[in-house]
Amino acid sequence: MSTTTTDPRMSGARRAPPKGLSLSWSDPRFRAIVWQVLIVGLLVGGVWYLASNTATNLEQRRIATGFDFLGRTAGIPIGETLVPYDPAVNTYGRAVLVGILNTLMVTVVGVALISLLGTVVGVASLSNNWLLSRLCRAYVEGMRDVPLLLHLLFWYAVMLTFPPVRDAISVMPGVFMSNSGLKVPLLIWENAHTGAALAFLGGSIATWFASRRATAIQHATGLRPAVWPVVLVGLLLLPLAVWALMGAPFALDVPVKARFRFNGGATISPEFTALMIGLVLYHSAFAAEIVRSGILSVPTGQWEAGGALGLKRGTMLRMIVLPQALRVIIPPMTSTYLGVAKNSSLAVAIGYPDLVSIVNTTLNQTGQAIEGIAIIMAVYLSISLSISLFMNWYNARIALVER
Repeated sequence: MSTTTTDPRMSGARRAPPKGLSLSWSDPRFRAIVWQVLIVGLLVGGVWYLASNTATNLEQRRIATGFDFLGRTAGIPIGETLVPYDPAVNTYGRAVLVGILNTLMVTVVGVALISLLGTVVGVASLSNNWLLSRLCRAYVEGMRDVPLLLHLLFWYAVMLTFPPVRDAISVMPGVFMSNSGLKVPLLIWENAHTGAALAFLGGSIATWFASRRATAIQHATGLRPAVWPVVLVGLLLLPLAVWALMGAPFALDVPVKARFRFNGGATISPEFTALMIGLVLYHSAFAAEIVRSGILSVPTGQWEAGGALGLKRGTMLRMIVLPQALRVIIPPMTSTYLGVAKNSSLAVAIGYPDLVSIVNTTLNQTGQAIEGIAIIMAVYLSISLSISLFMNWYNARIALVER
């Protein structure tokens, strides 16, 4: 006689509803809640104790606290600003804003250049050309094995070896290199340029919507409609038409060399140049290794399948391999981008007016050390969290979805 065992999960039998929370230590849910309340209480109590103890000690020593100093006139000269700044009029708050914007500019430009150079070196290191691949490997090993601070000091010293303004090197018409930085022509901005920029922004939004619609149609029918007409009109023809209808102005403020200085044009300071060169060379070596390992993680069968279809190596890399490698590249690349943002604080070593440099001068003048350090921590934490959130969103967007 055979005996059959019925599995409740297979027979569709209903499970008994979970019992309510029991106020007993034997109930694991009750214990979990108690432990969580205790841990949160200890954390809140510790923070409260530290804050109250600090406030009491500062009051006993008659040290002023608070952020009221941000409203006082700064008097700090700053060489590079993205917004108008006058040390005789503007406040410490304005000076801190200048430092934040300078730090953001270094981070954004650095991340873009590191992504580009790291991708090129990483791909080239896998080239079948023996000399090219070995040169890339030498670049990676040489750049990442030198401390970043030495990179910055070395390139800053190199920038200072250029001749003075009166003997500036003319790289090309209107572009000069000297120990005071790189002088380049500057576009004289007018309303037509603003209109063209707004038209380009509108075209970018239209292109995004057209691409999403094309993707939806491709998923539904298997055929993808052409998006290039929208790209051509929105990103090229429409901005050019707006610019032409508004007069098509185009004038450059070309630098003119005088005896001791330049008149006109825009200046890229030696501090900013040395900072960008050092950050890009150092971090791009790590980015190149990340790209190389990501490509190697893709099975060789993908290359063979692309070759069987008659695709060229560059097409296979762009259309087949890199999209799959991104799932391996993105997580470690996030750490590299965070390193760029945080290591930009080393700019203080070569005199670039970033957030750390300006806040250090501020706290030396005002004595508000705790508030100054808190501002630095809050800004870098915000930048790092923003980078992490964006990269995590992008990583989730390209992740494989099981059907």
